[in-house]
Amino acid sequence: MHRNYVYNRKSMREKEMKKEVQYCLANHEIPVKINVKTTINDDETFELVVFGRYYQKNQASFLQYEEVLEEGTVRTIVKVAKDEALILRGGAVKMRLPFRLHKMQQGSYEMPFGTFETMTHAHRITQSEGLIDIVYDFTMKGSPSGTYHLEISFQEDHK
Repeated sequence: MHRNYVYNRKSMREKEMKKEVQYCLANHEIPVKINVKTTINDDETFELVVFGRYYQKNQASFLQYEEVLEEGTVRTIVKVAKDEALILRGGAVKMRLPFRLHKMQQGSYEMPFGTFETMTHAHRITQSEGLIDIVYDFTMKGSPSGTYHLEISFQEDHK
């Protein structure tokens, strides 16, 4: 009887370890080099190259990276799932930009002198291997700011 108890305990530990390994594999973070390109109204372009992490969780893809600005460090998370996306920024700049294909979405942009309401209307949200592509109209404080084209390309960083 004692052997059976030890065997069952060992078997339970093995099952728990297998579950933990499967969880880690399912949520495996990959170091990536990220190129963020934003084009506003087809004539103004901003580019940023950073290093970060890519992972998948609950049928969504995530990119995480940090930027160092004059104001301080900004942590960014980009989440994409089917016909929706979300960009969260925290630190020196705080922003929440939700996107849903062909729908208006309310977000926020916090600055030292106040928090402003934003609105996005996504015309395109696509994701393929190594690319997130979002085209949207952006409004801040009720005033249209233009049509934005956000292209985020990324590839594994083999340091």
